[in-house]
Amino acid sequence: MKKIIIIGGGAAGAKAASKAKRLNSKNYIELYTNEKHIATSLCGLPYYIEGSVSDINKLIIKTPEDFINMGIEVFLEHTLEEIYPEKNCVLINGNHIFYDELILALGARSNLPNIENIDANNIFTLRTLDDGIKIKDAVSKFKKAIIIGGGYIGIELSEALTKNSVHVSLVEEHSRLLPNGFDEDFSKILQKIVYEKCPDTMELFLNERVEKIYKNENNDFTGIKTLSGKEIYADFCVFCTGTKPNVEIAKNAGIMLGITGGIHVDTKMRTNYSNIYAAGDCSEEYCIVTRQPIYLGLGTFANKEGRVAAINAVSEGDKETYSGVLRSAITRFYDYSISKTGLTFDEAKECMEKINIEPVEAIITKKDKASYMPNASDLTIKIVADKRSGEILGAQGIGKLGYVAQRINTIATVLKTRATVEDVLHLDLPYSPPFSSSIDPILTACYKLKELMKK
Repeated sequence: MKKIIIIGGGAAGAKAASKAKRLNSKNYIELYTNEKHIATSLCGLPYYIEGSVSDINKLIIKTPEDFINMGIEVFLEHTLEEIYPEKNCVLINGNHIFYDELILALGARSNLPNIENIDANNIFTLRTLDDGIKIKDAVSKFKKAIIIGGGYIGIELSEALTKNSVHVSLVEEHSRLLPNGFDEDFSKILQKIVYEKCPDTMELFLNERVEKIYKNENNDFTGIKTLSGKEIYADFCVFCTGTKPNVEIAKNAGIMLGITGGIHVDTKMRTNYSNIYAAGDCSEEYCIVTRQPIYLGLGTFANKEGRVAAINAVSEGDKETYSGVLRSAITRFYDYSISKTGLTFDEAKECMEKINIEPVEAIITKKDKASYMPNASDLTIKIVADKRSGEILGAQGIGKLGYVAQRINTIATVLKTRATVEDVLHLDLPYSPPFSSSIDPILTACYKLKELMKK
């Protein structure tokens, strides 16, 4: 029997607690979180704000009572203060608690700019259920919003707000939307869709960074001024400017950080201390394509990492390995989806010398099903490969819902096997007029790649 302490009740912590208890019911497991809830689906918050998820409680996957019934002790609103690795001890709410194995699922926090008046009323982030409730309340009272950041959350939240008749001014410091996940040509397609779907309810302010926040005498947010001098006024504001890992306490305890700023772990999710593991948004990942460390805070990774950490913490000897990530992601804007896996062409160019590749890209647009079928619409696919080896490096897709994900899922599987363009051309992909053209868009893109690699 082991005493396993888990710090953090998000996706990684909740998964680790459940898995550790299922593996050996005799293990004594305590889960601590500084929040009011555990095991929540934060990815569903934009859809709660939109209204398609009717009740915030539907985003609670397991309650504290569910964990208690499993034999797991749960401590809400308990804050980690210190870690003493040499003593196998943590300090939480002033109490010293000893452990056999420690799993850190410390999560991340919003990466807010250091600007005066950032603490004004009606300025929000979207990291917790309470954040979602506050924003939904603002949506019911106000008609103008500013969203800072054009990444995944910014795009999803823009849809949620405009569907509720809130006018959105989206401010992005880069020259395009989704700057950290897609190539420019795909960003331009998404921008065109934004203007098509929201001609009167959404404005894009690109290449703009917030310099000043305005508030009134009641400390209520009223607007912003950008570095270029643009003034934008609204009733409330949501910062969707990314996250930073909660690693300060771990670092102070001598737990090693990686080059990305997250906690460095091996393939067993173990830190530089043999009985301390880290998982989820506080840890860095290993990119399978580049074979380099990367930091990506996504719930899908957190669940897998929490599971692996629990298996290895409970077991005698290493039992489970986490091979890394492919940088796969997908988001929605109205009836369109945009998805990617592996490297974009720009990302491949940035690391071509480090990993010894010569990237080449092929982009095609064709119908997502047989062109004679009702509602056939354009699907754009880009596939990136290494010209020297022929190995697939990544893919991006944008089109109507349902038809993009299946293609990107296929390439994600291909990437895991390190398959080549030629390998993909021999895939036996299913065909029927309602689902695909007779030659799937993936194959069309790979035929084009094959020709480009001959040059």
